[in-house]
Amino acid sequence: MTIFEHIRTFYEYFVFFYGFALFISYIFLAVTSFISIRKYQRYNLELDDNYIMASPLTPGISVVAPAFNEGVTIISNVRSLLTLNYPKFEVIIVNDGSTDDTLELLIKEFEMEETPFAYVEKIKTRPFKRIFKSRNPAFALLTVVDKENGKSKADASNAGINASSFPYYLCTDVDCLLDRNTLLKMIKPILASNDRVIAVGATLRMANSCDTDEGIITRVRPPRGIIPRFQELEYLRAYLLSKMGWSLVNCTPNVSGGLGLFDKEIAVKGGGYDPLSHAEDMDLVTRMMTYMINNKLEYRITYVPLSCCWTEGPPNLQILNRQRTRWGRGLLQLFYVHRKVLFNPQYKRLGLVVYPYAFIFEFIAPIIEFTGILFFIFLAITNQVNWSMAAILFTFTYTFAVMISSLAVLWDQMTYKYYRTWWEVMKLLVMGFLEPFIYHPLIVFFAIKGYWSYLTQRQHEWGSMTRQGFDPKSKKENVETTILTNE
Repeated sequence: MTIFEHIRTFYEYFVFFYGFALFISYIFLAVTSFISIRKYQRYNLELDDNYIMASPLTPGISVVAPAFNEGVTIISNVRSLLTLNYPKFEVIIVNDGSTDDTLELLIKEFEMEETPFAYVEKIKTRPFKRIFKSRNPAFALLTVVDKENGKSKADASNAGINASSFPYYLCTDVDCLLDRNTLLKMIKPILASNDRVIAVGATLRMANSCDTDEGIITRVRPPRGIIPRFQELEYLRAYLLSKMGWSLVNCTPNVSGGLGLFDKEIAVKGGGYDPLSHAEDMDLVTRMMTYMINNKLEYRITYVPLSCCWTEGPPNLQILNRQRTRWGRGLLQLFYVHRKVLFNPQYKRLGLVVYPYAFIFEFIAPIIEFTGILFFIFLAITNQVNWSMAAILFTFTYTFAVMISSLAVLWDQMTYKYYRTWWEVMKLLVMGFLEPFIYHPLIVFFAIKGYWSYLTQRQHEWGSMTRQGFDPKSKKENVETTILTNE
């Protein structure tokens, strides 16, 4: 055999066993996610909402939301946060050096004034300027932190943690809309567990095309735009199957930066968010887990299968490109920064399950797919393809992918019925048939682009995104606002 034939044989066997392992992992996650969802439903019924609301022992939660040039949506979204249903909470908005009228709008709308405050810098951030509280008792739960721009959401989140007063904090984006009972839903795994729960996540969905009123979702709809609709399907699959499945065996890889409830003491001891990280959510969770493991402390990280947060998804390819390139760059950076964890038995589940799975099936997957496409094109050009076998493999792979996506949508609908009609469900199911041909190749390309961007050390900064906002009036025209993206 020639060297090329040896390489070809090795690659074919490698891809076969890689694909087989991936199929097995999805079947495993489908089973464990089902068990995990049923488990949550049981203790969700056992822990009555009214009891949590009335109990003096219910732990307090600080809701931390960084804001940078969010003038378009800031008022309606802060009003939404203030209407959360929970007995003991505060809302901390961190104005991260906005250059638009974000701070002025907050001061005017909520009757804010500068207030003396014992700000303790438990986590180092860019310089803190001042604290605002409202003169109006109706907004007593609201605190606004004004600080110099830290060029990352992470730095602003750390400032919010420093200003928080409760043992748990919920980190979210100020442009997200939360279900009114989010805090009640997310505190339950903490109250129901015998181990220390250091982080809790929940399902995120696309707010695109949903009906809203004063920052509150009044009607859930699948996005009309094709890109956010693909992302809605992707999110349901990632949260309901993957993260809920890993939650059962305490191998949850991360908690989304868009919505996560954290044990503040452990987050602070872990060092808080890293302002230099492009994947600040998984980086924080990793350092919280390593802190617990290094100190021989038992812990759990879990998810709830409920949709608690709606966010405005990328409306076009340009914004999707920025988002996914940054995610790809963050994933590569994460494995470099925490390389001592990977395959290290000292870190138990984290080193032998969580990181290896993420490395093999998330980080390497786009590389394998990209090289596989090039390899297939070469074989086709040189007339070395067994077309009948290729057709069988394609049919099996395609059918399996559609089945997994459909399973996530049907579980979501049959369990919680967020969509009112089955026609709306069908609109999302159709995306599962189209995703392998349209959306997934784009995700692979953007991931590779992100890896290359990190390797070539391209700089990232706060970039602009065209956002419509959730106020029906603002939907009449696109408004330029700014979020954390990469350029």
